[in-house]
Amino acid sequence: MNWNLFWRSLLAVLAGNAIYFGIESHLPLWARHTTFGMDSGLIVDFCLCIVCYRLAKLLR
Repeated sequence: MNWNLFWRSLLAVLAGNAIYFGIESHLPLWARHTTFGMDSGLIVDFCLCIVCYRLAKLLR
């Protein structure tokens, strides 16, 4: 198992979720996540995680 990839991925998910939930109250209603539901908020959260992953890979 590639531990560098694991830690980078974990950091990206934690940072992306922290950013998303930090700004969630400022997002429009369509971009907010509802509990136990599949919605566009998950897509926004996922995109933030991808951005964090790419930044971590770029800064490596």
